[in-house]
Amino acid sequence: MSALTATRRRRAGALLRDLVARPSGAIGVALVVAHALMALFSPWLVPYDYKAMEATITLAEPSAAHWLGTDHLGRDVLTRVMLGGREALVITGIATPVAMLWGGLAGIWLGLRGGWPDEVAMRLVDAFLALPGILPLLVLITVFGTGGEVLLPTLAFFFGIPVIRVARAAAHEVVARDFVAAARARGHAPLDIVRREILPNVTDTLLVEGAMRWSWMLLGFSALSFLGFGVAPPRPDWGLMISDARVYMSLAPWGVIAPVLALSTLIIGINLTADALAGALGLDRGRKAVI
Repeated sequence: MSALTATRRRRAGALLRDLVARPSGAIGVALVVAHALMALFSPWLVPYDYKAMEATITLAEPSAAHWLGTDHLGRDVLTRVMLGGREALVITGIATPVAMLWGGLAGIWLGLRGGWPDEVAMRLVDAFLALPGILPLLVLITVFGTGGEVLLPTLAFFFGIPVIRVARAAAHEVVARDFVAAARARGHAPLDIVRREILPNVTDTLLVEGAMRWSWMLLGFSALSFLGFGVAPPRPDWGLMISDARVYMSLAPWGVIAPVLALSTLIIGINLTADALAGALGLDRGRKAVI
């Protein structure tokens, strides 16, 4: 093991200890890990087949046989809630790093390059951010379909655009420092400056932004399913479950409350983890980005 690898592992370990030592971090990490474990092991833990329908027990109240009751088709709500986050976690868990990678690198390059490419790119980003968030997603998904092969790159692309602004702002602060000017004076290539000087100094900011971007992407994914453009039935998904059960809210509120609580606890866990991570890294999440 090289000295650099050992140093990085020690730093990661110290960061993790600092993260879980904070109450918000401990709660947030516990919630996220609990959801991840449920998504991983729920196929072997669920009490019923998520597709199994029973006409005689539609909208049944919670009981010993069905802890969270049944839906309008007689399917077990607990089973579908336990399985409902699997596809969302897989797709957004892959799409978030992709969004952070391309958006982060684009923002860093713009922060280093400056000039007219920076101005043009940021005005395009401004124009995109002025649109309703879900509108471009709906347009592409309506044209190309709703499968995972469409949802994943679509989410990664559109949720990566706001990352450009964050990465550019972080890069601007680093580019203004003396060690970047010295690297330029020594004739280092732009790629070397990004890799050696800028990227190590903006990684912490991008980590926190990635955690927040993940929570927003989960909300976006669930909103698409709620509108009928995400997971296709009969596969369980929290957004789709809420959409199906809201009609029967007055008769069987547990069909809405259960998936709402599942999605809410995951989003809260991610946000608490992001807040604690920002504190552990000494970052101010309220600071405004450079325009």
